[in-house]
Amino acid sequence: MRNVVLLGSTGSIGASTVKVAEDLPDRIRLLGLAAGNNAELLLKQTLRHRPEAISICDPAKARPMQEALGVSTKVFSGSEGLLKLATLPGADIVLIAIVGTAGLQPALAAIRAGKDIAVASKEILVMAGEIVMREARKNGVRVLAVDSEHSAIFQCLDGKPAESVRALWLTASGGPFRTLPKEEFAAITVEQALKHPSWVMGRKITIDSATLFNKGLEMIEARWLFDISIERVKVVVHPQSVVHSMVEFVDGSILAQLSTPDMCLPIQYALTYPGRVGSDRVQTDVARLGQLTFEEPDAGRFPALELARRAGEAGGTLPAVFNAANEAAVSAFLDRRINFPRISQIVARVMDRHTVVSHPDLEQILAADAWARQEAMG
Repeated sequence: MRNVVLLGSTGSIGASTVKVAEDLPDRIRLLGLAAGNNAELLLKQTLRHRPEAISICDPAKARPMQEALGVSTKVFSGSEGLLKLATLPGADIVLIAIVGTAGLQPALAAIRAGKDIAVASKEILVMAGEIVMREARKNGVRVLAVDSEHSAIFQCLDGKPAESVRALWLTASGGPFRTLPKEEFAAITVEQALKHPSWVMGRKITIDSATLFNKGLEMIEARWLFDISIERVKVVVHPQSVVHSMVEFVDGSILAQLSTPDMCLPIQYALTYPGRVGSDRVQTDVARLGQLTFEEPDAGRFPALELARRAGEAGGTLPAVFNAANEAAVSAFLDRRINFPRISQIVARVMDRHTVVSHPDLEQILAADAWARQEAMG
């Protein structure tokens, strides 16, 4: 039995994690649940799973929830609540599925409390990969991947050393605009960008998949998770989203992990690692898959990949700036204040204006993040 704290229980990753816990009641106990502002769903999850503690973003919603639950479950709120849950004494692993930068402090708190963490929030390692991985080594805890791509690489590596690897190949669906002419990008609507061909995800990550910024963030994340230079992290477009990623070894051999797209699989793998537990949720009929195709990403139409490589090569505070500027630009696009191509243009402009701080501490990373958001809105 593993005691799991789930930060971001009402989002798409959180909902899939709850399904996995319900599939494996003898293996996984939801010890703590935290949500943004969906108090109704959080209350429903709490009544079903009876965690030791929960947290809601809005402090005003905490009191009525405590009254509804009685004394059996502690109710916390705000950023302090996330830290309380991340450090619950009984927790074995903390799964962080909070969108944006809010998961960084809880991740570090969990690591310093001796908890393994499972990372579904890319921003944690993009912003502060050097600090997070150093703290994990220092405290003897594991940082496990929840993204389907990084889970695939983790499974293919299977403990093999970094020096045996020629390249890590992240697969990208190409999003809904893979074949759309570049001259039509300015007319892309929010509704069109939110229709992903393979996955059902939250709004921000769906836009990131349409721009390929999602893949750029994953490149930087992979660099830290697997202790490998960004030059050896590659991207290939694979529209069917069946091959989740691949590892190319120095002898030329390539190992890939395949399955029908379902986030329950990488979530279950992270929560039950190092074992494999039976589940009928994900079924893959290889004979019915038909063709699996691969193609080079179009850097001209999707500049996010080169911006990510530039951020990963420079390191320091530039990945945090890359991430924060993108968050601000995506928000502006969703609010219909800018058009689709402006997302990458804003990120490039903010990166150009940033003075990189090498080997930053957490305060400098957060300062760069705040600066980039302000600069992006200017």
